Amino acid sequence: MKIVGISAFYHDSAAALVSDGEIVAAAQEERFTRKKHDASFPRQSLQFCLKKAGIGIQDVDYVTFYDKPFLKFERLLETYIAFAPRGFRSFRTAMPIWLKEKLFQKRMIEEELKKEAPEFDWTNKLLFSEHHFSHAASAFFPSPFEEAAVLTMDGAGEWTTSSLALGQGNDLFIQKEIHFPHSLGLLYSAFTYYTGFKVNSGEYKVMGLAPYGEPKYASLILEKVMDLKPDGSFRLNMDYFNYCTGLTMTNEKFNRLFGGAVRRAEEPLTQHHMDLAASIQAVTEEVVLRMTRSIAAETGLKNLCLAGGVALNCVANGKVLQDGKFEKIWIQPAAGDAGGALGAALAGYHSFLRKPRKVGATDAMRGSYLGPEFPQQEIEDRLRNMGAKFEVLPEDEMIDACASALAEGKALGWFQGRMEFGPRALGGRSILADARSQTMQSVLNLKVKYRESFRPFAPSVLREDVSDWFELNADSPYMLLVADVAKKRQRVMTEDENRLFGIAKLNIPRSEIPAVTHVDYSARVQTVHRDTNRLYHELISAFKKKTGCPVLVNTSFNVRGEPIVGSPEDAFRCFMGSEIEVLAVGRCLLRKEEQNPALKLDYKNSFELD
Repeated sequence: MKIVGISAFYHDSAAALVSDGEIVAAAQEERFTRKKHDASFPRQSLQFCLKKAGIGIQDVDYVTFYDKPFLKFERLLETYIAFAPRGFRSFRTAMPIWLKEKLFQKRMIEEELKKEAPEFDWTNKLLFSEHHFSHAASAFFPSPFEEAAVLTMDGAGEWTTSSLALGQGNDLFIQKEIHFPHSLGLLYSAFTYYTGFKVNSGEYKVMGLAPYGEPKYASLILEKVMDLKPDGSFRLNMDYFNYCTGLTMTNEKFNRLFGGAVRRAEEPLTQHHMDLAASIQAVTEEVVLRMTRSIAAETGLKNLCLAGGVALNCVANGKVLQDGKFEKIWIQPAAGDAGGALGAALAGYHSFLRKPRKVGATDAMRGSYLGPEFPQQEIEDRLRNMGAKFEVLPEDEMIDACASALAEGKALGWFQGRMEFGPRALGGRSILADARSQTMQSVLNLKVKYRESFRPFAPSVLREDVSDWFELNADSPYMLLVADVAKKRQRVMTEDENRLFGIAKLNIPRSEIPAVTHVDYSARVQTVHRDTNRLYHELISAFKKKTGCPVLVNTSFNVRGEPIVGSPEDAFRCFMGSEIEVLAVGRCLLRKEEQNPALKLDYKNSFELD
């Protein structure tokens, strides 16, 4: 039984394929089209999934779409009616698009599928899952748990913004929901917008900015903006928001409450913005902790699964783990809308068709390495056609050369194996560097990634060494848990250093691995496991043998505004358009100084800023 899942038409479209309950392939469309957060029908992602399975679209039993467009349209209409006559401008803007396209998505999807198989009859082959059920399915069905509570939180699905489901075996049932417009995800996005970052893109920047500030406005948020109950349920005061009927997230009343106008993109960040980021992060953590504590007490379950865009808030996730109300936590690595494609496919298999579920000792995501890979000869041909100069090394020599380059302080582009599914680079499409370097955080931000200087980098650490370097003794393969650097690895700050505020904290080394230690001593940890990524594990092991340190900086292989590289050509272009010094694609090793200078690119201004 083969089922395709599709998410599309809003942001981060993707396709996934499940065969007899096994996850075969999944990929986001942006990696193929090179358009970040691409919302179009995932044609190339679908073609990849079918090719990986060795089948055509006519061989697929069902296609499941990740939400129900008519329910979403119902929410849109009811919201405009409830707020009328306010919001007529937004209504006038939205209606033509809905009436022309989105209301008839079933027909649009069938037309797209017929492009792949013109004669195939899709009658009774196209299923629709509700948005938050897709999220819940993506979290529970691949998890290593026979039973678990499943918490999903995002901006909004059809009506739902947060949900609690209970999963057991192949059963998954939604128990409770919070409905639009009351949304933790949209509240966080409102502060993302207010602090000058892009909604649905810049929320992780707010999370990264938060440790530079103090949560001075948290009590104000809880007093004026949000009515938060002890069990984590809440209502928002919509007098401060514009997203129901307007073209912006917040309004003038919000501006007056928090002390000024919306920050324009690329304007300097002030301590005020940092304090706002710290405040909304603190409120988010409080909401999530109240929810998870209530769920644990109410259900008595020991396992928790998380999905939805808010589940990408790895700081909040780390607090839930530390809180200890659940023995084990599993987070879907593609927690946002892209992961809805996988959830839709799994929902079709287990919930619609009632097929049994196999639960293993580890999760079913295969490390989230579910995207394309390239044979060695094809890599060589593609690089040669780009004009690249490289040497082909035996695998052990390639690993040794890369480990040596890292130990020498060089930035390494690492393109190996299957591409990751989800927003995080996990050692398949990564830029790597020495975590011990005091200057690497600044160098990578400003000269390699071309992004804001305040943004932290994540460490990849051998799973067997994680508790020696971080206050964590658990698997974190998907870089979705934050933990402090181990006390014995921390550097004691001087009195003068402790008095610093804001960005002044940035360049003060705080540990033996300063390039991945945030200003509050935290780190977004990825544990690297030999059974899911042997080559990456061997690279870090070789680096450890040379330096005594089993930790590398790991950031996504792209520059600001660019999707993560998806092909050897993408990797070479990014290599030539940034100050990455060494590139490893398969067993091909490229050094910057050996390349034709005429192939150098200006990547700094090549992509729309995110």
